[in-house]
Amino acid sequence: MIISHRYRFIFIKTRKTAGTSIEIYLSQFAGPQDVFTPIHPPVPGHEPRNYRGWWNLLREWPLHETWEQRWGMIQQWIHRQKFYNHIPAALVRARIAPDIWEHYFKFCVERNPWDKTLSHYAMIRARAGGQLSFDAYLANGFFCTDFDKYTDAAGNLLVDEVLRYETLNQDLARVFQRLGIPFSGDLGVRAKSEYRQDRRPYQEHYTPRQRAIIEQAFAREIAMFDYKFDQG
Repeated sequence: MIISHRYRFIFIKTRKTAGTSIEIYLSQFAGPQDVFTPIHPPVPGHEPRNYRGWWNLLREWPLHETWEQRWGMIQQWIHRQKFYNHIPAALVRARIAPDIWEHYFKFCVERNPWDKTLSHYAMIRARAGGQLSFDAYLANGFFCTDFDKYTDAAGNLLVDEVLRYETLNQDLARVFQRLGIPFSGDLGVRAKSEYRQDRRPYQEHYTPRQRAIIEQAFAREIAMFDYKFDQG
């Protein structure tokens, strides 16, 4: 996650959408007061900064429905973990000054869920020693859904724009031009892309049953962005 006071934007980081590559690229334009949250594992070229601090718990309290969630918030406050990797936009809004949230340009990236799932599976499988089958991954039910990271509890967008992973360079060129950030048309880095070795079109990996599982798990993203299994 990035808060750039120099260029007046907030980048909400979603998963498996080139978020780390975007952070590495933008690190070179960071100002001394800008916020860059840590990446795990750390990646060369990315320097975390200004992500610790206190904030007003009362503003955030209504966002947490259970005492377990509220206790987690209190623990973050005690440890001054104000911002962190993949923090939801709703928490960012609660933890910064209202005028910053109101006047900074806020954006994130989303990706076709069937393609995104394969990328996430490849990473999880690699970290599990290469022994995890795709069916076992699907059975676990821990999918790479990010809908709650850029919407509120009612499903309304909290960001100004959701860029598409499928047209990322074009979308970034438009956004960076708006913000005044230099961009030659390519990020020049593909962080964490080494996990997925099989580069066949994602459609070739799915059975009808597997396809339906993802369609149900990502129903909100599919409805909002009109994703199709056969697109691309």
